[in-house]
Amino acid sequence: MGQARRSPEVGDGASDRDVPDARPQGRSAWELLLPAVGAPARRRGRALQEALREAVRSGRLAAGTRLPSTRELATDLGVSRGLVTEAYEQLTAEGYLRGRRGAGTWVSGAARAGTVGTGGTGGAPGAGGADGTGGVSRAVGAGGTDGPARTTGGAGAGGVVGMPGVRVDFRPGTPDLSLFPRSAWAAAQRSVLARLPHRALGYPDPRGLPELRGALAGMLARRRGVVADPERLVVCSGVAQASTLLGFVLRARGLRTVGVEDPGSPEHGRLFASTGMETVWLPLDGEGLRPGPLAASGVRAVVVTPSHQFPSGIAWSAERRAALLDWARAVDGYVLEDDYDGDFRYDRAPVGALQGLDPGRVVYAGSVSKSLAPGMRLGWMLVPEKLLGEVVERKRTMDLGHPVLDQAVLAEFVTRGGYDRQLRRCQRAYRERRDALLAALAEHLPGTGVSGIAAGLHVIARVPARFGPPERFLARAAGAGVALRPLEEYGTARPADGDVRLVIGYAHLSPSAIAEGIGLLAEAVGAGAGPVG
Repeated sequence: MGQARRSPEVGDGASDRDVPDARPQGRSAWELLLPAVGAPARRRGRALQEALREAVRSGRLAAGTRLPSTRELATDLGVSRGLVTEAYEQLTAEGYLRGRRGAGTWVSGAARAGTVGTGGTGGAPGAGGADGTGGVSRAVGAGGTDGPARTTGGAGAGGVVGMPGVRVDFRPGTPDLSLFPRSAWAAAQRSVLARLPHRALGYPDPRGLPELRGALAGMLARRRGVVADPERLVVCSGVAQASTLLGFVLRARGLRTVGVEDPGSPEHGRLFASTGMETVWLPLDGEGLRPGPLAASGVRAVVVTPSHQFPSGIAWSAERRAALLDWARAVDGYVLEDDYDGDFRYDRAPVGALQGLDPGRVVYAGSVSKSLAPGMRLGWMLVPEKLLGEVVERKRTMDLGHPVLDQAVLAEFVTRGGYDRQLRRCQRAYRERRDALLAALAEHLPGTGVSGIAAGLHVIARVPARFGPPERFLARAAGAGVALRPLEEYGTARPADGDVRLVIGYAHLSPSAIAEGIGLLAEAVGAGAGPVG
């Protein structure tokens, strides 16, 4: 049996980084971490990371501060060295720390303090000059509607609704809708209807129900490492509405272009185009957005997926995260972070959200579309203080606020632990399906390289040229009833090596359907079960 080769991924694992030459600053300097040490054993590692992250964010650990070695800090805190090593590695990956093996670890200069609990929905509009138009401006219109802000429907664990002749659909963007927690959701609905006061059914706060904003803020701070002030959280109809709200606000401030990742989700460009903004493709490499083309583009706003880039699957390096924030500060710009599948990690620790490094420059957006169902149309955005008043007013005039009952049920679901249980359930199911896909590719299409496998709901498969050329491969797949999405539909690159690059979604398919689909595909392209000479 062949082996599907796993391509290297940014963010997959890391070797222990000990820094034996770092000078300890004394136990008293690290007392701010002691409460984390008192957490239950199963939560101690995460608690230590949260405490260290907050110490950097708040400025209690200033930029340039040299940290003790993992051995020394572990001794000071009375915990295992592995726990400290893991915390250092995680925060280095997220951009809060920097260091080199054998040279030391320091607090980086990437983070900026966030204001929490300041209240108010104000924020005067800025002057905002007209945005530059440097770089190649191009509307994103070709290609599918899959991706972080996908708007198409999906099927259950096998076929495709409304597509005659399709037996197995590997196009990405849809979760398994059969995993929706009907019983738990119904119980939350009954509880809400029994206790919700009549006055709560009036016109809502455009930002959202206070109970839901509080529940989401706590959950996002805990799970994604964001600076989550409930007063700056706006409940919306998913990332799609978050994008259009931001687009209208930025255009009113004089911006006319927005940068999108290349490759990236075509939907990002479409959403901003609906607000009158043009899109500029910004090329990626294995670490994230390339700083040179970004600086030359003239844009002052970008949309990014740094924790699990869509569709490549990379996690941006700490250096590229810092470079993006430096750019935003230099041009007085803003970053929309689409955290479309931030909770699904299999072989690596979750990389914290970019917003935690600079909540004054990053608009953080997410939704329940992958964790519950896209038809729920429930999402959120954390808005910088300077933009908040304008975003809230635009939300008010757009729809007068989100439905109260839906918000109250989600708040109940999150508060009582149902959302965390749902994420664990989905994670188990999707890991099994990912493994089934890798096994099927190894068996039926030997030599296929796969990447983006450590997280998310899709992988990138690079099928050797001997199974191509790409046009014939895709035509034969369609003829066999297998729906596929080529990587080239998500960007401008057109490699000439003859390999077939596919973005394969697996979350909505059962393991048996995955095996059947890859088997049909292999038969259609003449692969057989063994290596092809």
